[in-house]
Amino acid sequence: MNEKKLQTVCFTGHRQMKEATTKVEYRLTKIIESLIQKKYIYFCVGGARGFDILAAEAVLKLKKQYPKIQLILVLPFDKQYQHEKGWEQLEIEQYHQLKIQASKVIILASEYHSGIYYKRNRYLVDNSSICIAYMTRKNSGTSYTVNYAETQKLQIINIALS
Repeated sequence: MNEKKLQTVCFTGHRQMKEATTKVEYRLTKIIESLIQKKYIYFCVGGARGFDILAAEAVLKLKKQYPKIQLILVLPFDKQYQHEKGWEQLEIEQYHQLKIQASKVIILASEYHSGIYYKRNRYLVDNSSICIAYMTRKNSGTSYTVNYAETQKLQIINIALS
């Protein structure tokens, strides 16, 4: 495993969470901070609504205290909010701000096509050694990503309360 992968964490989670965002953010921040203490530097996020945006914002807040860490956005395609239902204006603004503030933005395809979300999820896992998840359902893109991460021998940290 290469050095960068050993210092990289990816995130996966549902677009809607079953508990207060502040509680999820608190647990997420504590875990990210503990990983920073263990020399993790790169934090890769998929750019979706919900947990992805929350994770990206938590990394950016911690970057003020730990300037060495990097937020890497891995987008399936640009302006994914135009293809997906349910994006609110605030989330679209957050998406654009994250693209500006990220250390690096990786866009996997020029436009939507079938399978692009799975490609994004595999990219996140294939370039990480730890996967932080918010997973409450077994039948979802999040569970696909967690299962794939398990087959790739990543450490999985599921912060969802059962």
